[in-house]
Amino acid sequence: MTGDTHDVARALGAAVRGDVDFGVAARALMTMDASNYRRVPDGVVAPRDADDVAAALTVCRKHGVPVVPRGAGTSIAGQATGVGVVLDFTRHMNAIVSVDPAARTAVVQPGAVLDTLQAAVRGHGLAFGPDPSTHSRCTIGGMVGNNSCGAHSVRWGTTADNVRGLKAVTAAGAPVTLGRGTGSTGVPPGLDDLVRANLALLRTGYPDGLPRRISGYALDALLPEQGTDLARALCGSEGTLAVLTEVTVGLVETPAARALAVLGYPDESAAAEAAPGLLPHRPLTVEGMADDLVPDAAGLPRGAAWLFVETGGATAAEARARAAEIVRAADALDGTVVDDPAGMRALWRVREDAAGTATRTPGGGEAWPGWEDCAVPPARLGPYLRDFRALLAEHGLHGTPYGHFGDGCIHVRIDFDLMSRAGVGRFRAFSEQVADLVVAHGGSLSGEHGDGRARAELLPKMYGPELVGLFGAVKDLWDPDGLLNPGMLVRPDPLDTGLRFDVLPRRPVDVAFGYPHDGGDFAGAVRRCVGVAKCRTEHAAAGGDVMCPSYRATGEEQHSTRGRARLLHEMLAGEIVTDGWRSTEVRDALDLCLACKGCRSDCPVGVDMATYKAEFLHHHYAGRRRPAAHYAMGRLPEWLRLAAPFAPVVNALARFGPAAALAKRVCGIAPERRLPVLAPRPLSRLLRDRLRDRTEVLAKSRTAVLWPDTFTDRLVPSVGLAAAEVLQAAGVGIVLPPGRVCCGLTYVSTGQLDRARAVMRRTLDTVEPLLELDVPVTVLEPSCAATLKTDLPELMGDDPRAARLAASVRTFAQTLQQCAPDWSPPRLDRPVAGQTHCHQHAVLGDAAERALREKAGLSGELSGGCCGLAGNFGFEAGHYEVSVACAEEQLLPAVRAASPDTVLLADGFSCRTQLDQLAGRRARHLAEVLAEGLVRGAG
Repeated sequence: MTGDTHDVARALGAAVRGDVDFGVAARALMTMDASNYRRVPDGVVAPRDADDVAAALTVCRKHGVPVVPRGAGTSIAGQATGVGVVLDFTRHMNAIVSVDPAARTAVVQPGAVLDTLQAAVRGHGLAFGPDPSTHSRCTIGGMVGNNSCGAHSVRWGTTADNVRGLKAVTAAGAPVTLGRGTGSTGVPPGLDDLVRANLALLRTGYPDGLPRRISGYALDALLPEQGTDLARALCGSEGTLAVLTEVTVGLVETPAARALAVLGYPDESAAAEAAPGLLPHRPLTVEGMADDLVPDAAGLPRGAAWLFVETGGATAAEARARAAEIVRAADALDGTVVDDPAGMRALWRVREDAAGTATRTPGGGEAWPGWEDCAVPPARLGPYLRDFRALLAEHGLHGTPYGHFGDGCIHVRIDFDLMSRAGVGRFRAFSEQVADLVVAHGGSLSGEHGDGRARAELLPKMYGPELVGLFGAVKDLWDPDGLLNPGMLVRPDPLDTGLRFDVLPRRPVDVAFGYPHDGGDFAGAVRRCVGVAKCRTEHAAAGGDVMCPSYRATGEEQHSTRGRARLLHEMLAGEIVTDGWRSTEVRDALDLCLACKGCRSDCPVGVDMATYKAEFLHHHYAGRRRPAAHYAMGRLPEWLRLAAPFAPVVNALARFGPAAALAKRVCGIAPERRLPVLAPRPLSRLLRDRLRDRTEVLAKSRTAVLWPDTFTDRLVPSVGLAAAEVLQAAGVGIVLPPGRVCCGLTYVSTGQLDRARAVMRRTLDTVEPLLELDVPVTVLEPSCAATLKTDLPELMGDDPRAARLAASVRTFAQTLQQCAPDWSPPRLDRPVAGQTHCHQHAVLGDAAERALREKAGLSGELSGGCCGLAGNFGFEAGHYEVSVACAEEQLLPAVRAASPDTVLLADGFSCRTQLDQLAGRRARHLAEVLAEGLVRGAG
């Protein structure tokens, strides 16, 4: 920190009651948003109220330091990045101040998340109309700054259409109140005169027929015939005119029921041309996408492109009838109506995740924003898309257009090469030409996400130099010192400078994992995070999502998947985080990563933070002493094997308070935890005794290897015995590995990757003869199965046996499904509660488990999320509170609410241990429940 920066930090600390952080981690977390751009701030301030905002602006103005207001940082054009001081409104200024159902309005602070507002007004049958796909984490202040829209804008309009009033602070620290007509106060003098002097330009300089005109300042809202609406004029100003402190929004009545008409067309242009004809039916949405975004079109109507047209009604029948009417009226190849909530959620998830999934081309290459959301009049969308595709082909580029066809707004990620000088040159040339194309079709360079750094330089193409000059004059009235978000909208930075990739190493760094999906490049793996921030949700998404439990427990950006990816990005850049793999800031952020692997499946771009954490720990502690927990729990298989002959003594000492306390202190284990009990005899020995006299020869198709993972073998052999009983009852023969095996999980999770590889290689040597059998390898512990499926081939890519073993791994239910598809389990007819293991959710899937539970009459859903124990995580000292918070999110409430006859299921040892230690409830593996049913049936 320089002397000047230190002075600013000290002055802010004295003036502001909120948080002031000029440290390395805070700065690194704010360098990027969801765009292609990167700027390094001096520090971050989280104000507590409007007085804090005014005080911070006063200090920054005195020192000549720029200020960037920021919400969730999901902006796609770069306007949430900046130098100087970033104002983070998500930490403290995030409240719903009041709701007035009669007036259909709400007052909120700028850091309030949209879904929080929706939850607050849902009970009144109301909603905030604009709903971008980032609704679970985007903030109202950010929506005002960008004039966000969302899928329902064909019915309810943009954010500007739904804002009733604003409170803000100018760059000079003065409060302003903005509304319509004469209700505004604190407006900079000279603004009225400037408008009166330019009435003709304001009346003729904006394109007509554009429901999604977001680019530039909305100065035409200041015309007398528009009601001199200052609140509307500030919407879309990207924090360049004033800093919001409170927003009054209008609310809309929502239909009681909804249905979805899904229409198939031969291509996206045909779908686009059909969209305007559906608007007279007053749908809630008209969304479009093509088959290059939805490669698996199973369940969708016939076609290569589709429109999703949502309808509403007072009853489900009315909503469905309106959707059916649209199917009949549409000139489509095929159509269907979906009205069950689960089906609609699944379809909308494809659409909402597109901002992330579109960042990967069908061939696995990278694609980036830049022309993410331009808009044309809806009637011009079909011809525009044909011209746009032709321009892509001319430049040798590929993209996947999708978006709000009913409003003429298109989203697209394009496979720009932003790492080379030639690629950046092509990016600029394409941007200039596509801007000309949009203007030629009467469109707006931005139709939703604002101009930011991506498009502001090109605004003269759309508005002409005179109107753009007027934008500058208005900016100078509001912010004469140019402190608020400089480089955006007015006097913009060039669109091809400050790219986030400029600072990354051009050569792959030396790493342990193979990163096969990123060309073996760790920097490429880190680049996967584009910042859409699906990991920054306050509640787990419907459908059993896991990501990101530590963020939901702490609410801190550095403990989100995105925050950790940002720190790794800055570690590779070496500008802020300067000590590379030895960085304590990165280590501290990764410390609360549970390695749940939820991001591997739930992140739209497949960020795998568990792997990145293991990689980092491997390098961070290379040649250095590790934390005690790494030696104790990271090498658990070794200790359990050595302790096995002395199990009674070890268990007695674990129950003796002083000895247990000493052991936990020495081993880095949380004092609140109880030590697990060792089994008197391991599963492998018990099963070999049972199988020793079996001589019958079983069909290869009905034989499976039963894997004695460390947890089942040494701690809960009862699970393995139960699985063996069920498999044998189903006619599935069991084969055991001929020697000691281990997946290497505990070594991987603690970053001891050299030792993990040694363990894995020994295991491959042991099981090589079994691989020749080509039969399922049944792994009862989901975390071990996931390790064999993912970590093994990614660490041992040079050994073809690793891929063969990974391909053979099955869960207990998958083995039964494959080897005994016609077997009927005992009918139990009881409800269930418990947890689907996070590794199973992320890597293995639970379709077979669901089907097996259904056949056994076990009804109900298991919890999503993460139990919070997560192997060694919840046992490590310093993690107990976060571990409990994760369990309290879904698992513990579900178990407490369960009826007395409910079967508690948890296939993971960690999940069962967490329930036992926090709730005093015994959960069981599905194999144990079925084995008990077999005994009862026999009885």
